[in-house]
Amino acid sequence: MALPLDPETITHGIQLAVAPVFLLTAVSGMIGAVAGRLARIIDRARVVEDRARDSADADFLARAATELGELRLRGQLANSCIALLTSCAFLIGLTIILLFLGETTAFQSARWAVGGFLSGVVCFLLALLCFLAETVVATRLLNFHLLRRH
Repeated sequence: MALPLDPETITHGIQLAVAPVFLLTAVSGMIGAVAGRLARIIDRARVVEDRARDSADADFLARAATELGELRLRGQLANSCIALLTSCAFLIGLTIILLFLGETTAFQSARWAVGGFLSGVVCFLLALLCFLAETVVATRLLNFHLLRRH
């Protein structure tokens, strides 16, 4: 499977394959945002666990257990989001390769490229849902704490 040396074909192949790269920019930004949220979730869980170890107050221990459960759920949602975003990035990268090969060689990649791109978009949309769910849980937890103080 030799690559043609025709500069116009290669240029067009690169232009076609670069279009999905814009989705990769959005994916990388979201991975950074979700990774930051996950780090904060882990930090908060460590603080709550440390305080619970040092406390004998049954009421505080019950609240700590509730909060740790919420933090565990948030962590699972963030991890799922990152896994879906990583899958999306992989599928979009694969799409770029297939589009380039389809344009510059005799390899028939259109169906595979469409399937890869659509699968990547589905992963991105599912990741957005995980992100939304995590923020809803975080906000619910914040509202719970505000109500407990009044």
